[in-house]
Amino acid sequence: MSKKVQYELEYPVRCSPSILYEFLSTPAGLQEWFADKVDFRDNVFSFSWNGATEEAEVLEQEEEEFIRLRWLHAPNGEFFEFRIQISEVTNETILVVKDFAEKKEIADQSQLWDYQVKDLFHRIGN
Repeated sequence: MSKKVQYELEYPVRCSPSILYEFLSTPAGLQEWFADKVDFRDNVFSFSWNGATEEAEVLEQEEEEFIRLRWLHAPNGEFFEFRIQISEVTNETILVVKDFAEKKEIADQSQLWDYQVKDLFHRIGN
């Protein structure tokens, strides 16, 4: 089994950090673009897609800056993160997605994130 490596994707977004953070960190926001149904209880998100459910615990978060989650079935040290940055040059809001995948799967995983983020941008009117 190959070891997973961390990769990072950046998406410029025309939206305030506070609005974007709501879509990244709340059940209602995540349900708009990330999963069919989202629940949150005891620091754990439950995401449902087509009847299948996956759970992810919140490892760390800072209001309007980032939220880091770990799938409960994933090894410690692996996580996915949504981080909000502001470009010092353009003052543009940038969504940074960090995730882990096997090297040969990074392109496919990146494509999946591209699709998901495109849906997010559609929901926020970007």
